[in-house]
Amino acid sequence: MTTVEQRDVPVYKEWVATLDGYVNAEIRPQVSGYIIKQNYTEGSLVRKGQALFEIDPRPFQAALDRAKGDLAQAQAQLGKSTLDVERDTPLAEARAIAKSQLDNEVQAKLGAQAAVESGRAAMEQAALNLEWTRVTSLVDGIAGIAQVQIGNLVGSTSVLTSVSQVEPIKAFFPISEREYVLVQKENNATSSKHPIRFFGNPVELILTDGSTYPQKGKILLADRQVDPNTGTIRIVAAFPNPGNVLRPGQYGRVRVETTTRKDALLLPQSAVVYLQGSHQVAVVGGDHKVSMRAVKPGATVGTMWVIDDGLKPGEQVVVGGLQQIREGTLVTPKPVHLSGEGN
Repeated sequence: MTTVEQRDVPVYKEWVATLDGYVNAEIRPQVSGYIIKQNYTEGSLVRKGQALFEIDPRPFQAALDRAKGDLAQAQAQLGKSTLDVERDTPLAEARAIAKSQLDNEVQAKLGAQAAVESGRAAMEQAALNLEWTRVTSLVDGIAGIAQVQIGNLVGSTSVLTSVSQVEPIKAFFPISEREYVLVQKENNATSSKHPIRFFGNPVELILTDGSTYPQKGKILLADRQVDPNTGTIRIVAAFPNPGNVLRPGQYGRVRVETTTRKDALLLPQSAVVYLQGSHQVAVVGGDHKVSMRAVKPGATVGTMWVIDDGLKPGEQVVVGGLQQIREGTLVTPKPVHLSGEGN
C-alpha cells in the first residue's frame, strides 16, 4: 500500500528525432578530368584540407607551362616597347622623328602592359586549376563511401563523396504548432524568476534499443516557419559525440522538460490497472476495505504517474496484485517503499 503524494514535478515530453551531421559537405571537383587516385579510407575520420581524390594533373600542368610562356613573351614585348618609348621620347621632343611614331610606340607599350596583366591572370588561373586536381575535404568529419572509381571522368557537377561533421551531431525533431506556442508562453512566464523551460533545458536522447545516450544535448534553434502540410515546426538540438558513436540518419527519441506541474498527485504506475475500458486504482478506506475507483492518469515522471482526476492527497491505494482484488476486499495495510520515483 502507498499514499497518494502531492508535490511539484517537472513534466517531460518525447518526440521522434532524426540525427544528422552538424555540417554535411558534398565533395565536388572544381575542374574536369579523370580520377587517378583515392587518398582516404571510406568511413574514416578526415581533416579539413586533406586530399581525398586526385585528378590527372598533366593537362593542367601543360596549361600552366603554356601560361608561363605566354606571360614571359608578353613581358619581353613590354620591355621592348618600354625601351622604344624611352629612346624616342627625346627625339620626338627635338622633332627628330615624327610625333605620330612616338604615339604609336606609347600605344604599343600600353597594349604590352595589358598583355602582361592578362598573362599573369591566366597563369594564376592555370596554377589554381592545377591545385584543384587535389580534391580536398572542406570540414573535419567522417567521409562517406566514394561515388566514383579510379578512371572515371568527373566534372563540377559530379559528387565524389560526402563528409559529415558529427562532433557534435544534430538532432531534428518536429513539435506541433500548439506545443510550440505553449512552450513559448512558459518561457516568457518563467524566464524572469526561474530557469527557462524547454529551450534552456538539457535534452536527453533515447536510442532505438531503449537505452539513454549518456551525453546531454541542448536545443539550438527552432526553424523559421511552421510546415503548413503537417502543422509542425522543426526543432534542432545538438549532442556531444565523442568517438563518433552517433551517425547521421539514426533515429531516436528526444526527451525534454517542458514545464513544471504544480501540486501534482503522484502514484506508482504499478498501482494503476486498466479494466473495463478505464484506468482504476484500489483505494483503501478507513475500514481497510477496498473501493475500486476510476482515475485519469496524465504524464509520467520516472516510475510515477501524475493523476489528473479521481484521487485526493493522502489517500491510501494498493500497489500490485490488483487483478486479484475486488470491490469490498478486506486488506491488511502494509506500507511499500518505492524507489525510482525521480526523473
